[in-house]
Amino acid sequence: MNPHDQDPLAPKEAMEREGTQISEKGEEHPGEEASQPWLRELQEQAAGIETRPYPPEKVYPADLQISWSWPHFVVFIVFLISLLFSVPFGLLALYGPHRRMSAEQFQQFMLSKPQFSIGGTLVIYALVLFFLYVTLGLLRGRPFWSSLGWHKIPPRADGRPVHPAAYFFAGCGLSLFVFALTSVVSRPDKVPIDEVFKYKQTAVLFVAMAVLVAPLAEETVFRGYLYPMFARWFGVGPSIVLTGVLFGMMHGPQLGDAKSLIAIMSLVGIVLTLVRSRTGSVFASFLMHLGYNSLIGVSLFLATQGFTKIPPGK
Repeated sequence: MNPHDQDPLAPKEAMEREGTQISEKGEEHPGEEASQPWLRELQEQAAGIETRPYPPEKVYPADLQISWSWPHFVVFIVFLISLLFSVPFGLLALYGPHRRMSAEQFQQFMLSKPQFSIGGTLVIYALVLFFLYVTLGLLRGRPFWSSLGWHKIPPRADGRPVHPAAYFFAGCGLSLFVFALTSVVSRPDKVPIDEVFKYKQTAVLFVAMAVLVAPLAEETVFRGYLYPMFARWFGVGPSIVLTGVLFGMMHGPQLGDAKSLIAIMSLVGIVLTLVRSRTGSVFASFLMHLGYNSLIGVSLFLATQGFTKIPPGK
């Protein structure tokens, strides 16, 4: 013992003082942990939070990389509904009859005037494509067609290229299959689309629109706009079915809302969407749609001897 120490300490007290100094430097104190078990529990929880990895972001394939979502979809639906009401009424105000007619007479008048049966559809197609061009391309500074999935058809898995004509003729084959299927299912005796072919001018313009315009507009909307958005929300499989069913329902009015015919058109829509999904290209489903409608047009042309043997409208 040093006689100059003012407050000499016993060995036990010195060890306690040393332990206190160590704990003040940040090291654990056994006695403190024993008396406060909740502290260790909090420390373990904090360590777990710090080391827990964040869930990885979902990565979508290139053909599902889109710049729109449900807010744009809501605006699109509102715009489309407004067109379905305003365009027919506008054409009716311009070209409608100025005398009282029965329902059957009015339907025949509408079918005999291509301004209604064909012109209204063309106006709606044009305005829908213009809406998509402005909202998805022009305002966002993006290339319009490629944003909606219009890409070159990729090669096969083994690297061999796929000739675009293969999809066109596949569409022709699908048309033959649908023709055979339609012949064995029950259907109404009269459907609106049959009435179209009682008027030569309307029939010619209808076939021209079905071949030259409808595949472009419908593939852009259904397989280019709707499908990738649905696929991101619901998954690829359900979205193929959903897009196909909506495609069939869209054709419902011209099929007289016959359930069997709508089901067949939904099947066609599912096949077209499946092609779009497998290839990642709307161009592939467009060619198949073009082949499908083209064979129907050629068949009608041959069956009516160049639209010269069409039964006259009543």
